[in-house]
Amino acid sequence: MTHNKTVVVQDGPPSDVEDIKTRSRYLRGELVEALEDGITGSMSEDENRLMKFHGSYMQDDRDLRNERHKQKLEPAYQFMVRIRAPGGVLTSAQWLEMDRLAREYTTGSIRITTRQAIQFHGILKWNLKKSIRTINDALLTTLAACGDVNRNLMCNPNPYQSEVHAEVFEWSTRISDHLSPKTNAYHEIWLDGEKIVDSTADEAEQEPIYGKVYLPRKFKIGVTVPPTNDVDVFSQDLGLIAIYEDGKLKGFNVAVGGGMGMTYGDTQTYPQLARVIGFCTPEQVIDVAEKTVMIQRDFGNRSVRKYARFKYTIDRYGIEWFINELQNRLGWNLEEARPYEFSHNGDRYGWIKGSNGKWHLTLYIPSGRIEDQKGYPLMTGLREIAKINTGDFRLSPNQNLVIGNVTTPKKRKIEELIKQYGLTDGKRYSALRRNALSCVAFPTCGMAMAEAERYLPTLLDKIETILAEVGLSEEAINIRMTGCPNGCARPALGEIAFMGKAPGKYNMYLGAGFSGERLNKIYRENIGEEEILKLLEPMFHQYAQERQTGEHFGDFVIRAGYVKAVQSGLDFHN
Repeated sequence: MTHNKTVVVQDGPPSDVEDIKTRSRYLRGELVEALEDGITGSMSEDENRLMKFHGSYMQDDRDLRNERHKQKLEPAYQFMVRIRAPGGVLTSAQWLEMDRLAREYTTGSIRITTRQAIQFHGILKWNLKKSIRTINDALLTTLAACGDVNRNLMCNPNPYQSEVHAEVFEWSTRISDHLSPKTNAYHEIWLDGEKIVDSTADEAEQEPIYGKVYLPRKFKIGVTVPPTNDVDVFSQDLGLIAIYEDGKLKGFNVAVGGGMGMTYGDTQTYPQLARVIGFCTPEQVIDVAEKTVMIQRDFGNRSVRKYARFKYTIDRYGIEWFINELQNRLGWNLEEARPYEFSHNGDRYGWIKGSNGKWHLTLYIPSGRIEDQKGYPLMTGLREIAKINTGDFRLSPNQNLVIGNVTTPKKRKIEELIKQYGLTDGKRYSALRRNALSCVAFPTCGMAMAEAERYLPTLLDKIETILAEVGLSEEAINIRMTGCPNGCARPALGEIAFMGKAPGKYNMYLGAGFSGERLNKIYRENIGEEEILKLLEPMFHQYAQERQTGEHFGDFVIRAGYVKAVQSGLDFHN
């Protein structure tokens, strides 16, 4: 397939962020001094850039900006802190510590991200060190949860679904550990570790994979076990698709060059799907991941950050170039990709019995936000479950929560707590709502142009009314909303998606594949709720009347001519 688009990547001097990383002495910078400055709740932009590598960055409460400006006060600066937990696994004891941290140092809530991580908001600068120390004392970490490194590695959240899942999860954690930054800066700054006398002495000792300036941009890896594509494997810089036969793991199909973010007004930026390039055995997969990261380190654009993601590196040089470069570095060739099939990318709610004979319960968590609300004490209910659960807590790629490894006696007790606190597996909600994703957006995200998490439930109420009228209440449709085009809730893979353009205004996209194998396409630009509903109502009526057996909504809108199919980001803006 040919594409009528040329990828333009500006070459030039390194960006200011590259200079910050170069001068940082392996992520140290002046962070210690910035944290000790009690005059302001903020820190400089240079230090904020470095903070990302440590799993945090500065925000401010945008709801309070105008009022604080009138009072001649500095903005309500606060910090987001993100935990890196490969595959989203926490013990019950760790969950209790995160619950305590949230109530003591944050806005009082826990947020499950679409990368199976935990995010805290509202932490004040003078509580940062205590918070990160608490996280590390619980044997978790924030290192590399953000920054120009490999981020939290995604994997199917239930390794006890089968023996294959367990083995895949183990390989995932090994990849994550291997790609974790090796600098001592994290321990020095947050855990009062012993300082290295000469931190610039030997680069090889400091960062054997990343080098002195780390990657040009963030890097994301997802591992999935067909037929489930819950990690949206084609949205990843590096996607690994488990291949198994007769219940035995044979290896992984390797997919490269996916990514969701773009910049409005710049058609040289676009979401992209990862492309499958071959197969490797389990014993080869860490080597493949390492060499892929190192190729991006060496060839990614370090001049203009919006062109620096791995997808642009591959589209610039070509997929055949990448395969050759990878195989040259590996010293061996990938095998031909093996057959697989995806049927869905959502969660399976309710109780299931695992291969280990224990029970696992998937609970529905709207937008991943865990807090106590009037009439719905979700956070308290989960805390009480954690107190008695000898199993674990698992974060899903769809922002839901799995109570895992529950024994039969504990299952009865947990069911009592679920009833007491009104927790739900989502069955009382529509299939549309159960398949919805949103990013945080206002009030804390500085990139947000419109609401997402706070507004999506209201819009869903009105869309559900239309679906009920045409008999589609139980029709699973992937719907996603973000406050900007950066892609945090993987909006380009929504059958229906809304990307914020201005307060109350969104670009509306249609036509992604239900299982995450096709991008969507812009349908209308800069529209509000009234127009959104006017557009969707006749569309849903037509879908109800004309859909073919088993036809998903994203496939229907293409067949009906609402939008054209998009198989590559190079055609996203055409």
